[in-house]
Amino acid sequence: MSTTTTDSVLQALGAIANPGGAGDIVSAGRISPPRVTGEVVTLLVDATGLSTQAAGELEQRIRAAVGSLTGAKEVRIAMSAEKPVRQIIAVGSGKGGVGKSTLAANLAIALARAGKKVGLVDADIYGPSQPRLMGNDEKPEARDKKIIPVEAHGVRLLSIGQLVQPDSALAWRGPMASNALGQLVEGEWGDAELLIADLPPGTGDVQLSLMQRWKPAGAVIVSTPQDLALIDATRAIDLFRKMDVPVLGLIENMAGYVCPNCGAVSEPFGCGGAEAEAARMGIPFLGRVPLALAIREASDAGRPPAAGEGETARIFATLAERVLQELNRTGR
Repeated sequence: MSTTTTDSVLQALGAIANPGGAGDIVSAGRISPPRVTGEVVTLLVDATGLSTQAAGELEQRIRAAVGSLTGAKEVRIAMSAEKPVRQIIAVGSGKGGVGKSTLAANLAIALARAGKKVGLVDADIYGPSQPRLMGNDEKPEARDKKIIPVEAHGVRLLSIGQLVQPDSALAWRGPMASNALGQLVEGEWGDAELLIADLPPGTGDVQLSLMQRWKPAGAVIVSTPQDLALIDATRAIDLFRKMDVPVLGLIENMAGYVCPNCGAVSEPFGCGGAEAEAARMGIPFLGRVPLALAIREASDAGRPPAAGEGETARIFATLAERVLQELNRTGR
């Protein structure tokens, strides 16, 4: 006669910590009422928010705990999970050299510091810079045909730069680049709520693939103030609109330079051009980021300013707040 009961099963499971949360798996509500039929114990386990690896490890612990009970000769476990609602925010520009990748990295960190669970996809396949900017070039592992992101500054990160030799040129045609993008976007992101996609400059295959296959919830456009950059930024905005992707707003980067010695302010790229263009096109103006030596030095060193304190961190925190406001307003 079996000595295993529902109470003894729950008592055994109560000794297992809740992965990624407080308490144990019973008090956290991960275990539905067990069913004990003779020597067979059947369990339904809620694995919501767990990575494939974490869910597998939890299942092993449950099987060991219940299997050690006298009379429990067979343990049947069904793992279930609600698919997380995940939104993609594309960060784009019409041309290179406007600081888009630096902006994307700091925006991702600021969103994470605001309480969001954030992943950063380095979709700039031909010029991946996020491993350097985020200070983590660790090679990610793969499990169940999915790449597992590494973590940096509270953000999960995947980049083609983690998978290829440093300084090697990627002479890939469009389909190969699009396939690489798919491996990154469909990585094992766990419970990430937001994916920040750092797009390559321009309006090419990678941008089209992202919009057609994964439909971003919104796009943030980065431009410097001068007319030449704004012309190309306007083209990027037009592409997102044609593909029915809401443009959350325009950010003016490298907007004014404060001399660290005398404090004088100069505007080598002009001033206010992005704000004026946003008004002309009827899209939100999200704010300005100054041209600052400290931002450049911190970025080169893999210490994004948004991860620290001070005025620059506050600028990125404000940008993140405005991006979330616009994302909520669009209702995607």
